[in-house]
Amino acid sequence: MSWAEHGEFVIIGGAILVLLVLSGFFSGSETALTGASRSRMHQLTKQGNRRAERVVGLLERKDRLIGAILLGNNLVNILASALATTMFVAWFGDAGVAYATLVMTLLVLIFAEVLPKTYALSHTDRVALAVAPVVRAVVLLFAPVTHTVQMVVRGTLKPFGIDLSMELDGEQHEEELRGAIDLHDGADPDTRHERVMLKSILDLDDVEVADIMTHRRRVVMIDLGDSVADNIDAVLGSPYTRIPVYRDDPDNIVGVLHAKALLREVRARQKTDALRAAERAEAENADDAGKTSAMVAPISDLDSLDLGKLATAPWFIPDSTTLLDQLQAFRARREHFALVIDEYGAFMGIVTLEDILEEIVGNIDDETDIAVPGVRPQPDGAYLVDGSVTLRLLAREFDWSLPDDNAATIAGLVLHEARLIPEPGQIFMFHGFRFEVVRRQRNQITLIRVTPPPPENDDEDDG
Repeated sequence: MSWAEHGEFVIIGGAILVLLVLSGFFSGSETALTGASRSRMHQLTKQGNRRAERVVGLLERKDRLIGAILLGNNLVNILASALATTMFVAWFGDAGVAYATLVMTLLVLIFAEVLPKTYALSHTDRVALAVAPVVRAVVLLFAPVTHTVQMVVRGTLKPFGIDLSMELDGEQHEEELRGAIDLHDGADPDTRHERVMLKSILDLDDVEVADIMTHRRRVVMIDLGDSVADNIDAVLGSPYTRIPVYRDDPDNIVGVLHAKALLREVRARQKTDALRAAERAEAENADDAGKTSAMVAPISDLDSLDLGKLATAPWFIPDSTTLLDQLQAFRARREHFALVIDEYGAFMGIVTLEDILEEIVGNIDDETDIAVPGVRPQPDGAYLVDGSVTLRLLAREFDWSLPDDNAATIAGLVLHEARLIPEPGQIFMFHGFRFEVVRRQRNQITLIRVTPPPPENDDEDDG
């Protein structure tokens, strides 16, 4: 081999090395840019990061990006293989083709594919930011060729009805977001609570107010037909500030009485009576006129108080209203309280702004909440659950996967699955859970003993 030939082979070898580096660059760039976090890039763009802005621009036209990278990658790989074949044929004759194929396959696989892609997967965002300016130049350089290739591809696939649109519709975006939330996992209770909150926000458009409302059986109401004194006692004895008011029939709701409005009216009448008492004492030239005026005078005309006039107009909503629509309606009307009716106009219950917020952040207890026991853990791992406890609450608190498509409460689920009204002591097994009816009042299941399935453990013992 002459010095000229030796120098030529050195040049060819150096060219192959450079081409392998370029191939690795294209491979790693493809992995990094397609796997880069869109949300993080958008955040960096808002912070003024120019490289992140270029990454976002490249991802907006992913077809051009992939086309340019694949074109560059194939060009350098084919050229490197051709040069290697020429060199090995000169060294080994016809057998050089096989040698060149074997050597280039190993070199391309290890150093131009696996190595750069592995590194890019481990440092996706960092690599994407680093290569974005160069890749952007490559995309612009190859734009005419990639555009032509895309036209040929679309024209070839169009007769088969294949859509190459890369835009995600609303449902796909939601599924992608749900998947990202599920990946936000961990044993930390705060992490779990964050995941539940995020998933609850996405569920607002799928859950109806009937699933979270307070049923009419548990709603405190007053009848205008009762005495005013009794109604005032009922309002003051209730932990709630808004009380539905009906006339004769609970389905005939005529308004919603706010406790503050009632107290203001009672106080106004009290001041009026005190003023009248003081004026009367002064007119009679009583010695204790000043003392009388300072006393809290009794209210003499409570029976004349019209609670119906103090009540505001009721706001009725259908039970099929979604939580998202109702939340927006609460904001638009600047109200916190709505009455839920079914398709026949019958009163079903009430829903408040707090109920919807609790679906997102969990229970919000304050000093007026009644501590009603709903779920009581048992020593054997079972739970005593009130029949009115909702399936969504159990899913949020215990991660129980019980279907809520046909029932809103745990008692409703048992009735739906059993297809009968069970007797106390009856046991059912479905969805992996054990349900024992503990107590029933008339046709209503009031207490259920629920035993969840045992946790799945990986058995490492020798079989």
